[in-house]
Amino acid sequence: MDETIFARSLEDQLCFEVYKASNGFSRMYGRALKPFGLTFPQYLVLLALWDEDHVFIKNISDRIGMSIGTLNPILNRLKVQGWIEKVASDMDKRAVIVTLTEKSLQSKKAISKAILNEVKHCNMTDISNEAFTRGLKSLNNEFDKLEEKDH
Repeated sequence: MDETIFARSLEDQLCFEVYKASNGFSRMYGRALKPFGLTFPQYLVLLALWDEDHVFIKNISDRIGMSIGTLNPILNRLKVQGWIEKVASDMDKRAVIVTLTEKSLQSKKAISKAILNEVKHCNMTDISNEAFTRGLKSLNNEFDKLEEKDH
């Protein structure tokens, strides 16, 4: 890659397209999640918990790459809305374990269906999800390596 990439117009910059796509994904998921009273970050937490339930807050934080300070208000809202339960660990009273409620377990299929409907409306069904995800994971791994060097 050479420095001529910086001579490109805004619309031809990779960073701008990634920024727009990120906003687009947030809006698309926002539309799908609105009937459930969920935000996109709350949904990410539920996804992590649907993969592995009954975990420490630290596990969720590490898994979705969100600081505990940012995550705690999201978890508190999910608790108030009845999506999760938070209990102190028996082994360490300072550690909190997060568990899905029956509401979140029963709503998983309906939420997934609402998201799939939004994806279909965006004409994204022709995009190879696996190849696109692999590319983004590779890019994110490189970003993680840069972050590790900074610390």
